[in-house]
Amino acid sequence: MEYKKCIIIGECGCNHQGDIEIAKKMIKQIKLSGADYCKFQKRNIDEYSEWKDRLYNSGNSFGKTYYDHRKFLEFSIEQHKELKKYCEKIGIGYSSSVWDIKSAKEIISLDPDYIKIPSALNNNYELMEYIYSNYNKFVHISVGMATREEREKLYTYIDDKKDRTIIYWTTSEYPVKFEDVFLLEIKGLIDKFKYVGYSAHNLGIAISLVSYVLGCEFIEHHFTLDRTMKGNDHSASLEPYGLQKLCRDLKAAEESLTYKGNNITDGEKLNRDKLRRGKNDF
Repeated sequence: MEYKKCIIIGECGCNHQGDIEIAKKMIKQIKLSGADYCKFQKRNIDEYSEWKDRLYNSGNSFGKTYYDHRKFLEFSIEQHKELKKYCEKIGIGYSSSVWDIKSAKEIISLDPDYIKIPSALNNNYELMEYIYSNYNKFVHISVGMATREEREKLYTYIDDKKDRTIIYWTTSEYPVKFEDVFLLEIKGLIDKFKYVGYSAHNLGIAISLVSYVLGCEFIEHHFTLDRTMKGNDHSASLEPYGLQKLCRDLKAAEESLTYKGNNITDGEKLNRDKLRRGKNDF
């Protein structure tokens, strides 16, 4: 099996608390950690009118209703432009998930390297068709929340779009228990698709390393400046030191996943000359 460079994505989500300066600090830390991309989210909140009657009394809430909560956390397209420019300034890629066609239009206008379809929308074929028809770069799709039948329907839909689709294995729980990660499903995706990724909602970094060994070329992990901050996703996110360790260990894995040739290494030769006694070679 040939292992390619692992593309590492820091998923900012809404862990910025609706504050663009916090978002920029997150971008900077993701860059310093050694990751390749920062990813945000874009929703047209006014399309979710049903959320206006949904009270949201959680300690993580930024509003009385779920609508108010999400409205508070949402960045405008002008703010996304600012974040993309900041990413370009410090030398890291920018991307975003999109949750509706209006948001897709806005993010397409920024011309990012890729656009993400989140698990909640992997059955929204109108949205996916709009993106594939109006955007000529890579589309990333997570397959969480979907039954096996729904996943197979999705796989059939993107069969003729494999050359610009990255399909992500994930379980949409925050955080997900290790026994519910079902990582061996990645083997089936590797057989079906050219590009496969893993979107991590688990604690720690071990599962992401295993997913790379199984063949995932893209690893996305939720990121936060501080896991004790107010908000929904912090508990399933890596802090700066955790992301640094993930990037370090994935790059070490990338270097180590090779075959040994016929000869010993230079270091082994030095130790062989020092430690071997007598002529015992056949």
